[in-house]
Amino acid sequence: MIGHRIEHPVPQPRKNRIREERIHNEVIVDAYGPEEQTLGWYYYLENEIKFPFPARCIAAKVVSPLREGETVEVRGLAPEDSCAHDMLVLVRWHNRNVAVPLSQLVAIDADESTIEAIADWHYWLAQGYCF
Repeated sequence: MIGHRIEHPVPQPRKNRIREERIHNEVIVDAYGPEEQTLGWYYYLENEIKFPFPARCIAAKVVSPLREGETVEVRGLAPEDSCAHDMLVLVRWHNRNVAVPLSQLVAIDADESTIEAIADWHYWLAQGYCF
């Protein structure tokens, strides 16, 4: 019998006032409802992340072929309509472009705005926020 793997929730980090204010004022400002929050995040990440950049997978996910520790080149955000429930990025994997959740990646050797934007997304999810 094959068992089911259950992803255990990561402990919620303490509130970070500066990060909370940035997310509220730059990402979800004037967002009324999940669809507008999704768009806010999409355009915030599109503006702040400098593509391409190398990244390392920090967590395996059922919806992604990446394994923990694997490195990939992140080429851009997935098309907007693909990001309705999660922020997805396009990565080069085994000579193909594949969309994977941004939440499973950390940037390697990227600029400050890229690192901060990805950390903002990770923080948002770790706080239990969702669309």
